[in-house]
Amino acid sequence: LKGRKLAVKVQYPGVADSVSSDLKLVKPFALRLMNITESDFKLYMSEVEERLLEETDYKLELKRSVSISEAVIKEDIQGITFPAYYPELSGNRIITMDWMDGMHLKEFLKTNPDQQVRDRIGQSLWDFYDFQIHKLRMVHADPHPGNFLFGTDGNLGIIDFGCVKEVPDDFYNNYFRLHSPGALDNYELMVDLFYRNEFISESDSESDKKIFIPLFREIIGLMGKPFFAGSFDFGDDTFFQSIYTLSESLYNNKDIRSSRTARGSKHALYINRTYFGLYMLLHDLRANIVTKSRYQSEE
Repeated sequence: LKGRKLAVKVQYPGVADSVSSDLKLVKPFALRLMNITESDFKLYMSEVEERLLEETDYKLELKRSVSISEAVIKEDIQGITFPAYYPELSGNRIITMDWMDGMHLKEFLKTNPDQQVRDRIGQSLWDFYDFQIHKLRMVHADPHPGNFLFGTDGNLGIIDFGCVKEVPDDFYNNYFRLHSPGALDNYELMVDLFYRNEFISESDSESDKKIFIPLFREIIGLMGKPFFAGSFDFGDDTFFQSIYTLSESLYNNKDIRSSRTARGSKHALYINRTYFGLYMLLHDLRANIVTKSRYQSEE
């Protein structure tokens, strides 16, 4: 290694064994909080448990880290860097990689980067996720600031692939068709896609549909604005205030709270989490970027 500076990710003993038991402990509280049937709860929790268990599988993480980073490098997405990984120095509970210099987001923002640098990093982030979702069909599903290193030159280091969501084809087609321009303006298409995305079901009453069809149209219309626009200013505080206002309204909506039906595919849990985390990173950067997909039109 000739004096190379390395970073070693080490797993605490017993972490993998505690995942299932910890989820069982929170089950009674989560059931009451979510107010859904136990069968629906199990469906969602199976998705959460699967991702958490994967995060303890360091051999899988190493494989995905190498696979995704090599694919992004080959695609030549600008401004993205990764550490080199060392399989021969890694194992069940350790991952060895090159040390990467850079700052975490709060530290980076304290340097008062100019708008050009903010936009460059923001565009790199968006392109990184756009490529993963639409071409690789697997995505780094934990976009919190601790997993990124920011450089004053506008480059972005990505250092953790513990949580990766593989995107099934059927889910991908239905989810992103709903987020394409004009989908919400065609009522018949929209309702069909609501069924396919499990927002509504054949077991819903007409009164349920009258509540949830316009509700989901409002949610997707708001959260999908960056997709619909083609370019978007994530420094727009009114957009994020609208999200907070809608969230508060949904939380206080008696019709939603009294419905014990889970709505939405289990696959959407981590995709929605990914995009919301990405939105928040871009908002902190106050980045103004092109959001039109470079890849979706190829599908």
